[in-house]
Amino acid sequence: MYDIYSNAREDSWRFTLGKCGKRKLLTIGLNPSTATKEKSDPTVARVQKVALNNGFDGFVMLNLYPVRATDYRTLPSKVDEEAFSENIQKIEDLIRSEKDPVIWAAWGESITYHSFFRRALTEIISRLTLLDVSWVRFGEMTASGHPRHPSRLAYSWSFSPLDMEGYAHSLRP
Repeated sequence: MYDIYSNAREDSWRFTLGKCGKRKLLTIGLNPSTATKEKSDPTVARVQKVALNNGFDGFVMLNLYPVRATDYRTLPSKVDEEAFSENIQKIEDLIRSEKDPVIWAAWGESITYHSFFRRALTEIISRLTLLDVSWVRFGEMTASGHPRHPSRLAYSWSFSPLDMEGYAHSLRP
């Protein structure tokens, strides 16, 4: 089903999932749920449909944290540093390999739940500062100022630029 897939720890960590294309939409969510190389889940299905409806012929689903959980609140409060580091490196490597990367910020309000989600975003931004990356959001920001998660979208919405520097500054305690 998907020709882009990387995982570890007997698939309890998922780093990348997607379909090849000349113009891929790189999407960063919160953490992976149930989608695998062989089957989709509701979030990945929405990401793929949004990509195709908006001029992308491929997509890659990435996440701020690679540990699987159907509910982010059930993740351990203490970060697994090995999972965290490997995930950030894979995100950086993938984005560096893309020509004119477009990154859809798609983590929703829940980025505030675990401090390691915000830490991951800060690290990703830091590693990408010298690259020409286009950050986008789909639809309006949430009432509290976060880019919406794919499970909370309407297909009639469109992409808009996201001031990632300003957004990241708003996340600082």
